Amino acid sequence: MKLLVATRSTHKMEEIRQILADVPGLTVLDLGDVGIPKDAVEDELEVFDTFEDNALAKARHFFGRAGIPTVADDSGIEIDALGGAPGVRSKRFAPDTGLDGQARDDANNRYMLEKLAGVEPEARTARYVCAAALLEDGADPVFCRGEAPGVILPAPRGSGGFGYDPYVLDTELGVTFAEMSPDQKNARSHRGAAFRALAVALRRGSVGGVS
Repeated sequence: MKLLVATRSTHKMEEIRQILADVPGLTVLDLGDVGIPKDAVEDELEVFDTFEDNALAKARHFFGRAGIPTVADDSGIEIDALGGAPGVRSKRFAPDTGLDGQARDDANNRYMLEKLAGVEPEARTARYVCAAALLEDGADPVFCRGEAPGVILPAPRGSGGFGYDPYVLDTELGVTFAEMSPDQKNARSHRGAAFRALAVALRRGSVGGVS
């Protein structure tokens, strides 16, 4: 059983491999494993207004390239004081152009804090959202969604994680997502919830030919 995870993010890939590691007989492949080089068209796939539609667009693209069962996800953060923004634009929130990796994360976080200037701490509620879409030949798409509530802090805490993690406080644990251990993050995160649901479907044999 081979499953392609369609992401260029090494951080995401590490988390997803850990979450799916206990699915019997499943071989999790990344884009490098199947020899799919970076293509500029990938930057134009996430143009939709929902996480599910963006995840499905990516899954369709890479399933067409690889021809094996493929899962893709779209994830981001919704901040109540910003009307749900950045949402599906989380990766591209800041107006800075030409940035990638940590530089992009830093720009997004700076922009988020600018937007939240003057907002009281109790009004900085938010949630991480992840939607995963699985495609395989001859079957309808399978969607799994996960959410993780939090509060946006005015200053970063922790050196782990990526993206907005240093600023998102899990109020139940009292730590940011950047302060969590890998096991804690997989248990508490939006991506963990979505891919655990996918793992359950795979173990139950309810995902068509992947089972």
